[in-house]
Amino acid sequence: MNGTLTLETVKIFIPRDSFTFYFGRRRKPSIEEFAKICQQNRELRFEMSKEGEISAMPPVYSDTSEKNSEIGFQLRLWAKKDKSGKVYESSGGFVLPNGAVRSPDACWINKKRLEKLSEKERRGFINICPDFVIELRSASDSLPQLKAKMLEYMENGARLGWLIDAGKKRVHIYRQNKDVEVLENPQTLSGENVLQGFELDLSEIL
Repeated sequence: MNGTLTLETVKIFIPRDSFTFYFGRRRKPSIEEFAKICQQNRELRFEMSKEGEISAMPPVYSDTSEKNSEIGFQLRLWAKKDKSGKVYESSGGFVLPNGAVRSPDACWINKKRLEKLSEKERRGFINICPDFVIELRSASDSLPQLKAKMLEYMENGARLGWLIDAGKKRVHIYRQNKDVEVLENPQTLSGENVLQGFELDLSEIL
């Protein structure tokens, strides 16, 4: 559930050690300012576009939460056995190379890339684009916005991405430097050469 944050629709608590929070074109908040907004509005999830537009994401409906949980469970189960990377769920924020802060519904990052970061760099929002991302479309999500987000991931370094449209039983597969592939009612999805050996069972998701 994505909605552009405005003062008219969402009450925001601005930190006291003060800075001026602008919307739209006036000024892009720094990552530190954005983090303070997130910390003082913990009931919401936020993302920030490369232009500085902040979107608030209220809690999802129970059916979407259940599907997200199943996706995360399967991905984490594989990752614990494979040990080549780390899995993150939807509350994690990542600063992409273009300056946007995104929180995919599920993602995976190769451990070798994480090991290059210092302990300090791993705190807060990590400056890295995940190798693999999943976005699960809920009933209220805009499909064009999700497609744009998936393209943004790929342009910033993701190697594989799945946009799962459970309502239409359709999956959009994004790969580096390739056209988007659309699958109708697939039973499983392969992690291909990015998550070798991983196969997502969609029987409880689509």
